[in-house]
Amino acid sequence: MWLSLAFMSALLLGFYDVAKKQALKDNAVPIVLLLNTLFSTLLFLPILLSSELGLGWFDTTFLQFEALDVESHLRIMLKSAIVLSSWVFDYIGIKHLPLTIVGPINATRPVLVLLGALLIFGERLNLLQWAGVTLALFSIFLLSRAGKREGINFASNRWILCVAAAALLGAASGLYDRHIMRDMEPLAVQSWYNLYQAVMMGITVIIIALCGNKSALKWRWSWAIPMISILLSAADMCYFVALSESDAMISVVSMIRRGSVVVSFACGAVLLREKNLKAKALDLVFILIGMVLLWLGSRA
Repeated sequence: MWLSLAFMSALLLGFYDVAKKQALKDNAVPIVLLLNTLFSTLLFLPILLSSELGLGWFDTTFLQFEALDVESHLRIMLKSAIVLSSWVFDYIGIKHLPLTIVGPINATRPVLVLLGALLIFGERLNLLQWAGVTLALFSIFLLSRAGKREGINFASNRWILCVAAAALLGAASGLYDRHIMRDMEPLAVQSWYNLYQAVMMGITVIIIALCGNKSALKWRWSWAIPMISILLSAADMCYFVALSESDAMISVVSMIRRGSVVVSFACGAVLLREKNLKAKALDLVFILIGMVLLWLGSRA
């Protein structure tokens, strides 16, 4: 079951990346992030109120969870801070870079998660899974060569560095998820961390406004903004439930989720008409082969 949920999460994340790119086209990052976290909070607010106040709206369904203690709230606050930091860098990068560059870079995040999983959780991969990881690493080299043809130097481009920072923080979040999901309910984590992120972004936007930086708050309405929240919330729900299963491997789940690059790459090519697709497509092929090898390895 956890493998199926991981693949569903990947599909939703692909469309989520496309919605982000469209929402950020004429909008400032802080505003899009604020609205994203706010809409996500509103989506889960009925579940949160029912569970925490004992209203019983969703009794006997998987949408009901137990009220949390203070320690659990503190752990979720830490997760919120990590994820929000990753999103800030990711949104900045995706605003200024082609989707066909950002997608494949994000697809290699599980390599970082793998290293942490090996060191912290003692997970071990078989030969097929290691082959998949090797191909993912090779894809980074291919992507850097394709980027140079568009004048993007991976070593010095600040937008690439933002995406790299987002990847590191995203890997940290993935490892932390595996830790807290052992004794916390998925919907409880998702409901509360959305709320805490909305509060954090609200404070951030107020500070920016008080500093008088109007350009950092420029925005206009786009239906892509609420779609970010809807797609991400659905993808995260699949992700958290997958990790809550006792036999789930964080390294495999995270790698499968990066299969979202297929959707985002296709949309970048067809809808956004981005350039240098042949070279990037080769990188994508290696990533896809790596995903298949990881899946086969997990079934062995």
